[in-house]
Amino acid sequence: MQQIFGFFIKNGVRLFFLLLLGISLWLTTSHHNYHRSKFVNSSNRVSGVVYTKTSSIGDYFSLKSDNERLYQENPELKQLLLNVQELTENSDTDVPQDLDKNFVVYGSKIIKNSFRKQKNILTIKGGEKLGIKRDMGVINDKGIVGIVENTGDNFSTVLSVLNTDFQIVAKLKKNNQFGTLIWDGKSTGFVQLIDIPRIESIVKGDTVVTGFSSKAFPENIPIGTIDRVLMDNTTNSSTLHIRLFNDMTSINYIYVVENLHKDEIKALEEKTESDE
Repeated sequence: MQQIFGFFIKNGVRLFFLLLLGISLWLTTSHHNYHRSKFVNSSNRVSGVVYTKTSSIGDYFSLKSDNERLYQENPELKQLLLNVQELTENSDTDVPQDLDKNFVVYGSKIIKNSFRKQKNILTIKGGEKLGIKRDMGVINDKGIVGIVENTGDNFSTVLSVLNTDFQIVAKLKKNNQFGTLIWDGKSTGFVQLIDIPRIESIVKGDTVVTGFSSKAFPENIPIGTIDRVLMDNTTNSSTLHIRLFNDMTSINYIYVVENLHKDEIKALEEKTESDE
């Protein structure tokens, strides 16, 4: 109690000034319309700024929950899109109501991402309990990410596109010229398309996508654009350096795609090879 009295005695002049200031402001705004309107407008502006900042902060902290919600909802939309795309690209008919599924999509999230090695691996949420299996393709909205290599009950590892063992069939989007997509182990932003015949129509900026023979991926999943064209006069073929659409150093949410006809295609290919 003694400390409280001491505080008022020590700061009495300041407190008395603030009291008089408050009374004067109240009298001014109460008896003069002009001053009252100015005070109200100023208060509204201050309140607006405070509420805007508060709302922005709230929106920022809600991003995580929003992303989690989208991560749960988007796989169904992605699955529908892939199956409709597959049908419309191979048929002139309208999309039926009872659309047959060629692909099933699972939502997942990367919990570990390596990109500084030669054999880079990703670890993702979701395993056999979710339906994820070996050799399924992994993509996001920008393009390919990798291929599922091993699965546990609740987690899986993915062979990153930035892995020197990674290899799929890819093609030039404009003319369906096929080649083999690999990574030379150098830059995280580039992969290589090899075994492309030497043709003059290949130019910088052309888009490269997955080919139909890529059993892990649907056809026409984006990969990147041509950055450099290297000609080999001995083999009369080209090596294309492809700038990836994905920044593989900062990916987060992804989709795991199951090709429901993969086993049938694989069995037929193996049978054909054994007959030769």
